[in-house]
Amino acid sequence: MDVRIKWVEGAMFLGKSGSGHTVVMDGAPANGGRNLGPRPMEMLLTGMGGCTAFDVKMILDKARQQVTDCVAEIHAERADEVPAVFTKIHVHFIVSGKGLTDKAVARAVNLSAEKYCSASIMLSKAVEITHDYEIVDVA
Repeated sequence: MDVRIKWVEGAMFLGKSGSGHTVVMDGAPANGGRNLGPRPMEMLLTGMGGCTAFDVKMILDKARQQVTDCVAEIHAERADEVPAVFTKIHVHFIVSGKGLTDKAVARAVNLSAEKYCSASIMLSKAVEITHDYEIVDVA
């Protein structure tokens, strides 16, 4: 996997993925940015969230659960000093669907956290990551 990051101006950078997609990253005005894109650490957290949400949805699909929506809300805490690394990450899944079972959703969240989500498993080597979920029945 390859990506290319190119400085544009101030604190703005363009990241281009190997699959050909481009994303703008920018800093806060206090750091020379214009707030025209997410911060790099937000991108890291977003990538992890996308990875685990993808897993949960696919696992539930394979379990023949009728998912109508899958949201991962992530809250992270960072160290006060430099480097301002993540110190805690909490992922709250909101899974909506028809007749979803607690057992299937719990299994999907656990499999993602422990076996499939490369991003969160990698980050868990250095950061405490917790998960919980809620089920919304749309019967």
